[in-house]
Amino acid sequence: MEVILLERVGRLGQMGDIVNVKPGFARNYLLPRHKALRATEANKKRFETERVQLEARNLAAKGEASAIHEKLDGQRFVIIRQAGEMGQLYGSVSSRDIAEALTAGGFTVERSQIVLNTPIKAIGLHPLVIQLHPEVAANVSINVARSADEAERQAAGENVLAREDDRFVRDVAPITDDMDHDDEE
Repeated sequence: MEVILLERVGRLGQMGDIVNVKPGFARNYLLPRHKALRATEANKKRFETERVQLEARNLAAKGEASAIHEKLDGQRFVIIRQAGEMGQLYGSVSSRDIAEALTAGGFTVERSQIVLNTPIKAIGLHPLVIQLHPEVAANVSINVARSADEAERQAAGENVLAREDDRFVRDVAPITDDMDHDDEE
């Protein structure tokens, strides 16, 4: 099915491009979200008359996204979750949880803007991309920890999964066989 793109769509094309896509992708994603029009003669004429307005709207949205990008890029957000000794979460951190953490941090972000290929299922620092606009993306870091103290230690670079008995063994001098044995003589 041929469609006219009304905005830039990743791996597909720029605004105004006429591209051939699978009918399901057009019907279920591009058309309902007003990202494209069917490539009929009437729609081609309609697009050409509205092109300037669409480009102006896109430029304004890109400007807003760039302003948010300046504040959001490089930020760290903490999410507290319960986890086992080995750092495995009792559940997962989804895009909804991340959107709530960003909202609590003062940023309004939709769940659909968070690029999360798989849910986060372990504690640690997780880099993420927030797609603010088709042409603007911000990089953030999500710090998933069991407590606020643990989150601070993780942010400082400490491995919080190191077991306490492992730390004790590293601190004690190793016992060797070449020690003096007075009773053997």
